[in-house]
Amino acid sequence: MLRGAKVGLRARHDDIPVLRTELYDDVVNSSRAESGPWRPVSPGAKDPRLVVDDVDDKEQAHVPFSVVELGGGTLIGTATLWGIDHHNRSAHIGLGLLPAARGKGYGSDVVAVLCHYGFVVRGLHRLQIETLSDNAAMLRSAERNGFVREGVLRSSAWVMGEFLDEVLLGLLVKDWKRDSEG
Repeated sequence: MLRGAKVGLRARHDDIPVLRTELYDDVVNSSRAESGPWRPVSPGAKDPRLVVDDVDDKEQAHVPFSVVELGGGTLIGTATLWGIDHHNRSAHIGLGLLPAARGKGYGSDVVAVLCHYGFVVRGLHRLQIETLSDNAAMLRSAERNGFVREGVLRSSAWVMGEFLDEVLLGLLVKDWKRDSEG
């Protein structure tokens, strides 16, 4: 397990039903977090957002984690390093916290642990975040970890009947401050 100050990132165990119910079955939340429209997924279906393929693939471009609270081990969300580009040594990070875990400072710690994983464990050079411009919690979490706003993608996200702006944030390994050793 990778550890931060408040959270740990671990492999998925029996987390899929909780994550599906509390994050992905929520139409509004899922629509704001995904790049495509919400759609229902049958309980037994293999949902690519949640299921982990344990094939030993060194070129794997998507690494999903379950986020747990340190101490009690309570599941509080999901975190992902995705779009891993081995040639350019870059990747995107994303996270989703269960409703009961929001507003408690976990997001900043999850971003810190993902930075440790990306830069130290994977040897990446650049990490990137795209988030809706009104996602103040994610913007704060990213900026607290040294991410810099690089631009706004105007009206780039279709969410629940309207186009919204997305903010692009980036962090280079040379600018990263190691507050958490993960």
